[in-house]
Order: sequence, then C-alpha cells, then structure tokens
Amino acid sequence: MAWIYLTIAGVLEIVWAFSMKQSEGFTKLVPSLVTLVTMVASFALLSLSMKSLPLGTAYTIWTGIGAVGAFVVGILVLGEQANAMRIGAAVLIVSGLVLMKISSPA
Repeated sequence: MAWIYLTIAGVLEIVWAFSMKQSEGFTKLVPSLVTLVTMVASFALLSLSMKSLPLGTAYTIWTGIGAVGAFVVGILVLGEQANAMRIGAAVLIVSGLVLMKISSPA
C-alpha cells in the first residue's frame, strides 16, 4: 500500500506544481486553492508511505516523480523547450528512481 500512496503523492506533486504556475504567484483563486489542497494531500500521502518505506527512498521517489512529471507537463502543456540535454537529465532521474525502487527493502 505504501508504494500506491507514494505514487499518488508524486502525481499530486505534479498537479500542485502545475497549478502553482497557473496561479500566477497566488493571484488567481482557483489555481491557488488547487495548489494548496493537492499540496496537503501530497504531503499526507507521502507521510503515510513513510510509515513503512525508508525516508531516503520515499522522499527521493516522491521528488523524482514530481520533477520528471513537471518536466513533461512543462513540455506538453506549457510548450517549454525539449532538447537533448534536458531529456537526458530526465532519463537520469528516472534511472535513479528505478534503482531506488529496486534497492528498497519494502
């Protein structure tokens, strides 16, 4: 169950990062509320996953999902630049996430 909580927490991190961008510095009400609600939910699920997963594993996976997810959303939704160096960096992050999952005892 911890991995499911952690995965959902990571996806919510993507949502809150995107909605924070859309809030334009918390000047727009709806994106600001989405940011705050999904941020709290993401932290709560991360906390639940840490009941059985090691801190280093849980936090690394959570931030990695958020980082790579925000990168992909930035490219696909916001039209941000996708070049070989940025894509290579994302591949390295995903590789690290896979290694953390494989090496985790839980």
